[in-house]
Amino acid sequence: MFDNLKARLALIGLLIVLSIVALWPRQVTTRVQHPDGSMADTTVRKLNIREGLDLQGGIHLALELDESRGAVANRSNAIDRALTVIRTRIDEFGVSEPLVQKQGDSRIVVELAGIADPARAREIVQRSAFLEFQMMDKDGLFRQAIPGLDRALTAAGVTEAGIGRQVADSTGRAATAPHTPSSAVEQILGGQPSPDTAKGHTKRDSTAARRDTSHADSLSALTGPLSPLLFQGTMPGEYYVAEEKVAVVDHMLRHPAVDRLMPRGIVWRWGAEAVSRGARAFRALYAMQERPIMTGEYLIDATARLDPIYNQAVVDFQLSRRGGRIFERETGRHVGDNMAIVLDGKVQSQPPVIRNQIGSRGQIELGSASLQEAQDLALVLKAGALPAPLQIVDESTVGPSLGADSIRKGIIAGLVGVLLVVTIMVSIYRLSGLLAVAALALYVLFTLGGLAALGATLTLPGMAGFALSIGIAVDANVLIFERIREEMLHGKSIPRAIDEGFRMAMSAIVDSNVSTILTAAFLFQFGTGPVKGFAVTLILGIMASMITAIFVTRTFFMIYLARKQQQLTTLSI
Repeated sequence: MFDNLKARLALIGLLIVLSIVALWPRQVTTRVQHPDGSMADTTVRKLNIREGLDLQGGIHLALELDESRGAVANRSNAIDRALTVIRTRIDEFGVSEPLVQKQGDSRIVVELAGIADPARAREIVQRSAFLEFQMMDKDGLFRQAIPGLDRALTAAGVTEAGIGRQVADSTGRAATAPHTPSSAVEQILGGQPSPDTAKGHTKRDSTAARRDTSHADSLSALTGPLSPLLFQGTMPGEYYVAEEKVAVVDHMLRHPAVDRLMPRGIVWRWGAEAVSRGARAFRALYAMQERPIMTGEYLIDATARLDPIYNQAVVDFQLSRRGGRIFERETGRHVGDNMAIVLDGKVQSQPPVIRNQIGSRGQIELGSASLQEAQDLALVLKAGALPAPLQIVDESTVGPSLGADSIRKGIIAGLVGVLLVVTIMVSIYRLSGLLAVAALALYVLFTLGGLAALGATLTLPGMAGFALSIGIAVDANVLIFERIREEMLHGKSIPRAIDEGFRMAMSAIVDSNVSTILTAAFLFQFGTGPVKGFAVTLILGIMASMITAIFVTRTFFMIYLARKQQQLTTLSI
């Protein structure tokens, strides 16, 4: 079939059409920051080739397990589970061609190209998203233990002033609370409607809703460093601490002497947001039962929306059948008690009162949070909790301008290389060199079309692989031309010399290209992101070079011979 010139031309034409269709420009919207700091979206048309992190900008993160709060039992298994969770989150986040892979036995590498908001992506990747429902300390065990905690701290020589100086020395500033996200989960919703509930909403205790720390019972009557800093809240297990004293109280509660005297089965958690009362800000401190009645492991779905009645963001959640049965049983046992919703170790708003049993469906209300924050919370809840906290050990951000500069320089380098190749080929092989250059133009089209058709990502190392495959394509032509020249020196006719030249050079071309493809395949299998990009482009380039050097160039020779039957002796090799 391929001895027929028309069949060859039809196949080449089909490849050209398919490559053009795959590369057809698409609309791309990018966010640009103006000199005045404002952001604006601009829409441009670009070739349908996905650009990697180093070409279009984005963020690179290297994460490891954070074992500052205790060693992780099975580190390798924890990394594998974290890898699965992060991949799910990134897929939900909607990033084009993300790279999420394990590096060694203790590190996860994440590369997100084209990210307009790196801070949001970093928060989603790193967030633990461990959800717990815990009952408050209704028996007041923590309050009963406070006098003993005071005595233990005093015996250990702990004072408010001393802790304050330690915090100031370690942070370089006054002892204040760390910054927390502005979003807060207001209350849990669910269950069947009742006189005290509407549309599944768990009604908040009216007394708790009128909390006011300026009139709360102070524990200052007790003697010691801790009690004067605590103010009794309006529900069992609820206390308030002045915002500027949060770091001091936190250090006291983490003191080994306090940890030994904490009531069995009782833990403390900070509120996610500070509350303002008059001119002062306070942070809630909650004492609750250590064993949660439910965790997020039973959560199978979470979606964000705006409540049309209260115009606030909410997250609807659904538990598995087993989780629903457990939740219904546990909430039925604790009707009338306060239940805290704890996300990543922080209590989300004031714990609501359970008015009736809550089944498999419920709702988490977000007070002042935006819809995007609610969507991020739903995303990480649905993807699942990380098995252990992750810390960022390496981070780099590539700006779009730097990526554009890399593309410009890569194109310039490629054009210079192609120009040198064309000059050398034409000067040495003259007419045959021109035929090879024409085939080389199709090689570029086929390679880029293959990248677009496969949805592969073009990176800066990939551009290097593309340039290298240009040299390989020319190398195949050089082998063919030299074999044709040898056959002509042996006195063979030009058509016979061309046939023999292509046939004799075929084994060397296939051998060298297959060897290179195998090497590139190993690079793709075991390499990281940039190495994978180099390998993909090199493999596609070699395949395209074999097509152009063996098939397209031979077709050009056939066209020439068909039109120059009377002037065969003029062929220059």
